[in-house]
Amino acid sequence: MKLRKELWFGFTLMAIIVAGALYMLLSAPVITNGHIGLLMLSLVVVAIMLGFPTAFTLMGMGVLFTWLAYERDWHRTLDLMVQATYKTMANDVLISIPLFVFMGYLVERANLIEKLFKSLHLSLARVPGSLAVATLVTCAVFATATGIVGAVVTLMGLLALPAMLRAGYSVPLSAGCITAGGCLGILIPPSVLLIVYGATAGVSVVKLYAGAFFPGLMLAGLYILYVILLAKLKPSLAPPLTAEQRRVPLPEPLEHAGAEGQRRALPALLAALKGRRNHGVPAGYLLRQLFVALLPALVFAAAALWSYERVTRPVTEEVIPGLQQMGGDAAEPAGDADGGVAEPPAEGLQEPGADGLAEPPGSEASEAAAAPQAGQPSGAATGPAGPAEAAPAGAGEAARLQVPPGYWIGVAAGAVALIAYYALLSFTRLEIFKMLLSSFFPLVILIMAVLGSIVFGLATPTEAAAVGAFGGFLLAAAYRQLNFTVVKESVFLTAKTSAMVCWLFVGSAIFSSAFALLGGQELVERWVLGLNLTKLEFLVLSQVIIFILGWPLEWTEIIVIFMPIFVPLLDNFGVDPLFFGLLVALNLQTAFLSPPVAMAAFYLKGVSPPHVSLNQIFAGMLPFMGIQILAILLLYAFPGIGLWLPELLYK
Repeated sequence: MKLRKELWFGFTLMAIIVAGALYMLLSAPVITNGHIGLLMLSLVVVAIMLGFPTAFTLMGMGVLFTWLAYERDWHRTLDLMVQATYKTMANDVLISIPLFVFMGYLVERANLIEKLFKSLHLSLARVPGSLAVATLVTCAVFATATGIVGAVVTLMGLLALPAMLRAGYSVPLSAGCITAGGCLGILIPPSVLLIVYGATAGVSVVKLYAGAFFPGLMLAGLYILYVILLAKLKPSLAPPLTAEQRRVPLPEPLEHAGAEGQRRALPALLAALKGRRNHGVPAGYLLRQLFVALLPALVFAAAALWSYERVTRPVTEEVIPGLQQMGGDAAEPAGDADGGVAEPPAEGLQEPGADGLAEPPGSEASEAAAAPQAGQPSGAATGPAGPAEAAPAGAGEAARLQVPPGYWIGVAAGAVALIAYYALLSFTRLEIFKMLLSSFFPLVILIMAVLGSIVFGLATPTEAAAVGAFGGFLLAAAYRQLNFTVVKESVFLTAKTSAMVCWLFVGSAIFSSAFALLGGQELVERWVLGLNLTKLEFLVLSQVIIFILGWPLEWTEIIVIFMPIFVPLLDNFGVDPLFFGLLVALNLQTAFLSPPVAMAAFYLKGVSPPHVSLNQIFAGMLPFMGIQILAILLLYAFPGIGLWLPELLYK
């Protein structure tokens, strides 16, 4: 029987791991619990590569080796297992995972991706490699909204791959765009990977979302730049679209009103509303088209007015009546001149007299001072008003702040862009804009609403995930895809995915507890510190290990198994866990693209035409893996790409 190359690679890798573990045990002068912990880690990796379920492998190995560490005491072993499970289930952050997953499945079933791809490739028709660029943008937006890599790669394989092949695009380039673009959903927030890392490493998910925003956009931008340069330098790999492929059919009523593809839309719509020039087209239809054409101007005007209100709003200081500044010129009470707390009389405390409790000292003076004001109308008090009295009276008349120059510069730039937009707005572009309104903008608004509410502190990740799930409901209803079957499938798949993630966390908690109990963490830490690495060398070593682990393992297994080993080492080298998490998130993009366990390649191969081979898909993914490594280097060289926004928002 002839074995495939992937199997040879997997078996060779497993043999290397087992041989390394045996060499470690045989070369050690004394086999300690730490060596047994490293043996457990090696066996877990081999078992997962053999196909055993990750979560139950972690739990089984953890319980077995905990039993050995506790000297075969089942009671303490089961106690540890229950405590680790309860600790995981009590983590509030994990509640957001099923809600985000549910949002993703609902958006996936709203059938937006076909409209999104069509509108984007028509709007980018004059860009070199427009179909590939549209594929990357579609994958980025849809993967961000759903977070489901397999679904995005599969749907784009059915939709974009045939279109690119018909247009004469190279098979490796087409496959690389789909697989690399589909993996962006695990990096760009809201991402389940960041939630899992935050819960595992004890890092704020809110800061992770803020930090991953610009690195995700940077990686997507590098993909797009690579495709544009390749299409410009080698047009045979990505031929430009023909005039027929760029043609956008106009609605019949607009054609009756005299609309033509390259005719300017705004003057033509205004002219069609006058007299009998509309050729029997209802005025209501023309007004709706005019409203759509004027929508950017209306949004710009609303944004300008809102910004003016924000930048010129006066700063009012809240004045709390009845409070006096300590040490001020307030009237001294008519009691002891020395003030403060006086010693009690020598005879001690006495019972009150027949008159009962008396007023405190100085109350007569305060009542006498307040008596003349009680009978006077407001504002008629004699004497000049003090600052405390003048502030409330003038609070409503406070002058607005001066408009900063930056506001006028922004308004002027927006006005120039708006004029240019309407100068170029033809009926063809108006139709493309209407397509974007029904596909691109709803998804972007949903993503920004969820992400913005988290980043700006308006909601916790769990609350924002609930809003996102509700938004997914609304999108599915708006596109008439919301029915009992869709909801049932979405709920079932959400429960299945959430159960897998939760069991992974339980297995990770038990495994990490067993590994620490055996002293494996201490042994690893002692070995790493013994290498006398610098911060740069440690980061390079850790990222190379994670890159290699991405070949046989998926990102969930790398996060839950190896992050509890790496994170405790960060303090020794002065590495911020937030920054390390961003590097790991960028690095784990390769886990879906690196052979032999490149899941994105197998997703695409399952729906691609027969002549598209797995080797062609792998060849197309390699340049994008190089871009991912470049993005990691850029993030390390310029940490502000990932840390600027969290530092700005959460000082």
